[in-house]
Amino acid sequence: MTTSTHDEMTLSAISPLDGRYRKDVAVLSGHFSEAALWQYRVRVEVEYLIFLSRSARISLVPQLDGQQAGALRNLYRQFSLADAAAIAVWDRKVNHDVKAVEYWLREKLHAQGLGDYQEAVHFALTSEDVNNLAYALMVQGARDTVLLPALGDVLGHLRELQNDLAAAPLLAKTHGQPATPTTMGKEMAVFAARINHALEVLAQTRLTGKLNGATGTFAAHVAALPEVDWITFSSAFIKFLGLEPNLLTTQIEPHDSLVEVGDALRRVNTILVGLAQDIWRYISDGIFGQAAVAGEVGSSTMPHKVNPIDFENAEGNLLLANALLEFFGRKLPISRLQRDLSDSTVLRNLGVAFGHSLFGYQRLLRGLRKLAFNAEKAGTELAAHPEVLTEAIQTILRRERYPEPYEAMKKLARGRQITLADLHEFINQLDVTEDVRAELLELRPETYIGLAAKLARRKG
Repeated sequence: MTTSTHDEMTLSAISPLDGRYRKDVAVLSGHFSEAALWQYRVRVEVEYLIFLSRSARISLVPQLDGQQAGALRNLYRQFSLADAAAIAVWDRKVNHDVKAVEYWLREKLHAQGLGDYQEAVHFALTSEDVNNLAYALMVQGARDTVLLPALGDVLGHLRELQNDLAAAPLLAKTHGQPATPTTMGKEMAVFAARINHALEVLAQTRLTGKLNGATGTFAAHVAALPEVDWITFSSAFIKFLGLEPNLLTTQIEPHDSLVEVGDALRRVNTILVGLAQDIWRYISDGIFGQAAVAGEVGSSTMPHKVNPIDFENAEGNLLLANALLEFFGRKLPISRLQRDLSDSTVLRNLGVAFGHSLFGYQRLLRGLRKLAFNAEKAGTELAAHPEVLTEAIQTILRRERYPEPYEAMKKLARGRQITLADLHEFINQLDVTEDVRAELLELRPETYIGLAAKLARRKG
């Protein structure tokens, strides 16, 4: 494809995932494109045929030798756009995408001298036996080989910030107001720990699959070959594919595990939206600076600007992905009676949610790599709010059983701008021992960080 042809295709695309963002998410086309879906279907059909041939009780399908099985597996391992186009021709003829795969496979078997196996292709299966396994493998592959590594990169950079800024003092803000100081490393550690836990849940969610016929009863299987233990066969085949067998279904696998993956992904994305918004605020407050990229324009009229566009892009795309994932959770587990097709068109949009998620991770990582902590700005802001020490003062006075210290500090500081000198004047008037007075006078906002640095260095 020439550069001009590629530009024309991306410029005319309806979705930004296939247009403006194409290069960023192209890796997902190997999982979620129409060609990829057909490739996954071919994989299921081929492996099912090979599995049938290995059952001693299924004489319909003679044992395939290693060379024959390898040649069949190459049909999906070496699957090309030309192969997808050939299946598309069949699809236009029969108006059924799974049957198109079957007819294409029958042609390939004949060409490989395996014509005797043609009637074993798609034997006793309903289309959903193939589709549900294909989609499960698709989601599992995209999660494990694309999304989790991308999220690992984000987490890795957060860990760097967590360690590098473990002891960097920062004015905390609760309800948007000055609060007990923390460190930037500790705040990054909070996000890192949450993301790490959410990733574990996402990675450990098992995808299920079914292979049990038109209404989930193995009726055609048993009618043709009643001597075969089809429940054991089905379970073994699904496990062979790396999925968890679901034996109790209607015509369709109910998509509950797909939704579980989507819900786990949505939790990851929600945490990252919070991170993007917090970083945006730190940038707005000057606590984080951003490296300027040569040639980039921040504003069409204000030349000085370096906008936090990466974090804004991440936020928008992750929220868009979550809207789709939430919809999948409401729609996919519901099907009228034993089957309706309303899930079919919805499932084709799984890649859209994954695509916007991946783009969000990439932009978030790019933004994180540009950050530079402004220790001077953070220190100046912290020093300007000595009132945060009132918590420490009243707590120490409580320890000393001083009468109503909270009320005294509230009267001094609530709703007022006070200085460190004001605090020292207050402390010097207290009826306490000189040791306690010295302890109180030594308090400084920049050192009132508790165990923040120690917590930041933990790998929670």
